[in-house]
Amino acid sequence: MSGKSANVLTKRHGPVLVVTINRPDVLNVIDTETATALGEAWESAADPGVRALILTGAGDRAFCAGADMDALARGELLRSTAPGGNEWGFAGVVRHEVTVPVIAAVNGVCLGGGMELVLAADLAVAAPRARFGLPEGKIGVYAGGGGAFRLPAQIPSKVAMEILLTGRMVEADEAVRWGLVNAVAEDPLAGALELAGRVAACAPLSVAATKRIARGLDSRPDGTLIRQGEDPHWQRNEGEGPGVLGSADCAEGVAAFRARRAPVWSGR
Repeated sequence: MSGKSANVLTKRHGPVLVVTINRPDVLNVIDTETATALGEAWESAADPGVRALILTGAGDRAFCAGADMDALARGELLRSTAPGGNEWGFAGVVRHEVTVPVIAAVNGVCLGGGMELVLAADLAVAAPRARFGLPEGKIGVYAGGGGAFRLPAQIPSKVAMEILLTGRMVEADEAVRWGLVNAVAEDPLAGALELAGRVAACAPLSVAATKRIARGLDSRPDGTLIRQGEDPHWQRNEGEGPGVLGSADCAEGVAAFRARRAPVWSGR
């Protein structure tokens, strides 16, 4: 079945909810419509019958290639918020905490915000052809969807800093070696469904409690979840935004990317 937007599809496999970014013609990049639909799909995880959530991309070329640069050039924010105003972050996901385990089924290119979706997930299965990267520095922006602080927290610091500061790509076998993904499978969705089945076989209250403890999740008065310890990182993250995203280099980087040419940096 599909939700309110054709950009995001949802389908139940018993206790597992599969959410698919459905923009294969543009490598499943995120615009505001997609971010809103993903945020709404994440809310479906509150259904007590859902024991695990899988995120994947349509087609076999890309999981998600990050931000829709055309939408960014139009001034779209590429994020969504809860009806009550709580921040869900990039793609409606990176700050949208749920107690059910989230598994990324990475079926192809996974860049920028796409990699930040994987970093927000609890588990991940990748296709052999999957490639990961945070190339924001190459286009004058920064990994503002949590990548700049979550990557060093999840893999060795020196490796993370090399990936962040140079924008180099990581192949699937290296991603497994550093623990960025759990496994490589020819059919990552099938692999994710198998993993989700093993999660769903466990007691749901035990799984939810374990995730809250492991992720440092606490409930706000309105019942939404917040990941303790990340607030200072998000504040610093937001504080860097105006200086970077309002710079001449950012405008040049986006323009160069869209024109498929090398950028000329001015340091301004």
